[in-house]
Amino acid sequence: MTYGSTAKRRARPRWGRIALVAVLALALCGGIGGLGAYLYAKGVDGGLERTDPFSSLTNGRPVEKVTGVQNILLVGTDHADPDSQADDPANARTDTIILMHIPSTQDRAYLVSIPRDLWVPVPQKATDKECGSRRAKINASYAWGDLPLLVRTVECFTDVRIHHVVQIDFGGFKQVVDALGGVDMEIEKDITSIHAPHRKFTKGTMHLNGAEALDYVRQRYQFPDGDFARMRHQQLLLKTLLDKAASGETLSNPVKFNAFVQAMSKAVKVDREFKLIDMAIQFRGIRSKDLTFLTSPTSGTDTIGGQSVVVSDRTKAIALYNAIVSDKMGEWASTNITPTPSANPR
Repeated sequence: MTYGSTAKRRARPRWGRIALVAVLALALCGGIGGLGAYLYAKGVDGGLERTDPFSSLTNGRPVEKVTGVQNILLVGTDHADPDSQADDPANARTDTIILMHIPSTQDRAYLVSIPRDLWVPVPQKATDKECGSRRAKINASYAWGDLPLLVRTVECFTDVRIHHVVQIDFGGFKQVVDALGGVDMEIEKDITSIHAPHRKFTKGTMHLNGAEALDYVRQRYQFPDGDFARMRHQQLLLKTLLDKAASGETLSNPVKFNAFVQAMSKAVKVDREFKLIDMAIQFRGIRSKDLTFLTSPTSGTDTIGGQSVVVSDRTKAIALYNAIVSDKMGEWASTNITPTPSANPR
């Protein structure tokens, strides 16, 4: 793996945690039980839009060293985010890149957010055997070669073999929250949204509909730690959503459950080999308490070629991704993660 140089400023990781809902929500079909669950999941699976990010990856892919693990690349775009328009006038780049690792024990999941501005080697083509010497922000690979080049770039950077890709359109996210009847979110402090219609959020627990929840987790300028606050709030929203989706209130209500799954299935695109039944079996026991959120280790930002980029912490990143490859994330986590609700090692 090749990493960046000395950093000057603090890293600005982008959103992405909510993409996991696209996978886990569908997996909740396993909660229906028996033949009904199988037929329901099969129907949803057949209706999912498919993509083919792997067929051109014919050379130089990482060798899988441990069987039974799953590595899923979660990719998302939020074109409706007012803060994204200046960064992405052509709507060609991805705002979200998450590597989700499920160990062979299949009892939990580790989600590693890869900042979209991370400075990494980007191969010229997805078919290239070597990663090459060209370097750019990691999300440029999506603009230059769509999902195949993004997958190849992530594999070059992490040396982790990707098994599946789930792409989510955040334009449908509001409907997902509304399908659950909204969510009760813990608001960190009193703020006013910088985006019209400039909603007011009051410290404490607030019930938010889809538009309100999406607005809140986009805010960052009102918090001293900026993007890190936004990331923290997005993680909280994801956990809240997962708990509500997995609750008896949802699973025992066929109308609500179906509305939730249908809204989610319309918001995602999956690779051709993605099988909902398999995912349901693997994720059937996983809930929010079993999710560990991480950010790919960084050492801040730098200016390279006139661009502000996020720089990887080479030593820490190698240790993290080696733990994923060797199926030893439990050991890695025990020595690298502080057991607090807001812990996000970088």
